[in-house]
Amino acid sequence: MSRIEYSAEIAELLGKVRRRPTAGWPWRPGERVPAGLPVKQSWGWLFAPDGRVLTLVNPRDGIVSLPGGSLEPEDGGDPGAALAREAAEEAQASIGTPHYLGYLYDRVGSANNGHECARVRMAAVLCAVGPSMPDPASGRHYRRLLVAPGLAVELLGWGAPGLRQARAAVTTAVRWLGVPAAANEAIEELPVGGCEVFPGADTTPTGASAGRPVGD
Repeated sequence: MSRIEYSAEIAELLGKVRRRPTAGWPWRPGERVPAGLPVKQSWGWLFAPDGRVLTLVNPRDGIVSLPGGSLEPEDGGDPGAALAREAAEEAQASIGTPHYLGYLYDRVGSANNGHECARVRMAAVLCAVGPSMPDPASGRHYRRLLVAPGLAVELLGWGAPGLRQARAAVTTAVRWLGVPAAANEAIEELPVGGCEVFPGADTTPTGASAGRPVGD
């Protein structure tokens, strides 16, 4: 097994990581969201050319997350548009066209005022990031790390269900995004000033997403 490489500064940040308890939402890979089940959130596995994904760490509380969040009226009900907007707000990231992976079924509906809902997962190319800034909606100022998908699951604390989700993301990324199945295992923080990540990749057109997340 190769040694995971990272800087002393990243080691200090990882020492603050605090994992949330797993919610236990069933993962529905490749299934359309049933008609009548509202989609309330969209989160994304955003891939660099070497197979690593963008992972956000809040240094104030140690919580790790993937880019994404709740659908807003301006998203027009499109999870792909919501992911593109949230990635820009949280990580100052521009992404390629999102590919639908599946959804998590939230029976309790903590994101929907106590009513059942779906939490969509997507995969996309991470084209570039701009200068690091606080999220305008929450004020959180995330550190932006590129990590291998399996390590992202460990940092997120998602366990076996998270690994199944990561495998679905990698399978899609290998097929449609041209990334390698075996990711670079080094942990890298993206520059505060921003950078290009996936040269030549197109940014997301408004409202565009690959796949049909919602049933007819």
